[in-house]
Parts: sequence; structure tokens; C-alpha cells
Amino acid sequence: MNSVLTSPHYIGRFAPSPTGPLHFGSLVAATASYLDARAHNGRWLVRMEDLDKPREVAGAAQDIIDTLISFGFQWDAEIIYQSQRDDIYLQALEQLTSQHLAYPCSCSRKDINSAARMGIDGPVYPGFCRDGLPEGKQPRSWRLQVNNDSIEFEDRVQGKQSQILDQQVGDFVLKRADGFFAYQMAVVADDALQGVTHIVRGADLLDSTPRQIYLQQQLGVNSPKYAHIPVATNLHGEKLSKQTRAQPVKHRDSGAVLCRVLSFLGMQPPADLANVPLDALWEWAIQHWQIQSVPRMRRQVTLIPEKIEEDI
Repeated sequence: MNSVLTSPHYIGRFAPSPTGPLHFGSLVAATASYLDARAHNGRWLVRMEDLDKPREVAGAAQDIIDTLISFGFQWDAEIIYQSQRDDIYLQALEQLTSQHLAYPCSCSRKDINSAARMGIDGPVYPGFCRDGLPEGKQPRSWRLQVNNDSIEFEDRVQGKQSQILDQQVGDFVLKRADGFFAYQMAVVADDALQGVTHIVRGADLLDSTPRQIYLQQQLGVNSPKYAHIPVATNLHGEKLSKQTRAQPVKHRDSGAVLCRVLSFLGMQPPADLANVPLDALWEWAIQHWQIQSVPRMRRQVTLIPEKIEEDI
């Protein structure tokens, strides 16, 4: 695979899933990636990760875009939608298959759970189909064969990370049993083709990063530099999401909301910054952005009390 873009020194991106409106935690991720790109005089892209159709909420993609616009975000290329890029992911899968790295798997979740031990992100695949499908079994999914090498990288927020995929994850899915391509496959292919050089995102994806780096290595593409910021949680320590009833952000008080986001990211916005025009707020934030000021933790309770968040 090769990038279709001529990469400047920095290309960043924000890649939301349209499973609901943009909430505070998503706005934190968008803001951090945007500020890091702009502070480096780089480009910033938006990609809609709408592969998981069963979880998609009708109208959510456009709602997210409208919310980003209302908060003053500006992206530098047309938004792409993963649901329209199956041919790209299929090409990547065929490349891996031709290299004898990807293989069909007949295992159901029940099959795996009956024999697997728990790893860093769920059951470790036992490798039942690595040497071929059992007699009489039909393929359900496609997996990538991993090895015992240690995947190591320096996260710009969380520090040095390492993981041995064979021990902690196992051969992971590239194409799911329901016919959809898996997140790991799509995100790696799209980051490569868009020329992404830097990724700033939530720390809930930190444990999946070694899988993406390994897949990048097998496809022969460059690995971006990673920075994983704390995930915003409610007062119970639960990640803000549709499942935890996180309220959508509203643009009515966008300056005040963005100032809360900046504080969450370790910045110290002046008290009157919430009342200035958005262009001036972004200018201050870009000038004062320092990723080393972001708290070095995986989760952080949002400073917005629940009753206030509902009014945002």
C-alpha cells in the first residue's frame, strides 16, 4: 500500500464513529488532535468510521459534522466515509493473504471462549484455524497471524509501551463473520492512504495500537506517531458514551464548553476566554498548546457536573 497524498511534515485526523451525537469526551479528542495539528502548522482531516452499520444511528454522521462546524473546527480535505471503501480494505486483505499472513477462520465466539485465556483486550485467540480450517468447517472471518516479537512504541502522552501480540491478543480479526471489515484493518488502511503522520486520540485505544503497528509493518506502510489522551469519564469512572448516557454537546455556549475542554487537557485558559469570538479562542489555544501538559493517565473524570452537562 502507498499513500495517495504527498505528506507534509504533519497530517493529523479525527475519526469519530456515528453511533450518536458528539459528547464531551469526543470533543476532547477532536480538540486535542486539532490543536496538535495546527500548532505544528499541519493538516487536519475528518474521517467518518461508519463501518459498524448495526451500531450506527441514523443522522449521527451529519450531526457530528454540524457540531464540529459550530465549534469552529476547519478540516483540510473532503470527509471520507469508511462504508464506501470496502474495495480498499479488500485489496489490503488480498495482499496479506498472498503473503500467507491472513487466513480464514471458522471459529465462533463460543468456540474461542471455551478454550481461550483472557488477554489484554478480551480472550486470546487459541489459533484453532491457523494451520487450516477443521474438516467440514466453513470460513466465518479472516485473521492476521501474529508472532512473539515485542511491539514497542513511545507514546507522546503515555510514554513507552510494549506488547507481545501472540501472548496478549492472538491472531486478530481483519474481516468479521458478519461480512464487515474490522476496525483494525480499516483504520490502518485509511491512515496509510491519507498520509497520516500523527494520531492523537483517546487512551481507550492504546491497547489496540500494537495491533495497528504490526499490521502497518506487514503491509509495508509507515507507522504514525501516537499520542493517547485521557478518556473523559463520569463521576462513576465510566467512559462518556451513548451507553453511559453522555449528553451531546451544544453550540449555544461553545466558548465555555471549549474552555472546559482545554482545562481537561491540562491547559489554563484565562477566565474571560469563554467570552471572546471562537477565532480568538482557537488562536489562543493553538499558541499555548503543549502536549506534554496533557495529564499522563488513561482516564480522567470530567470537570462538568452531570446537571451542568445536560444544559450544555
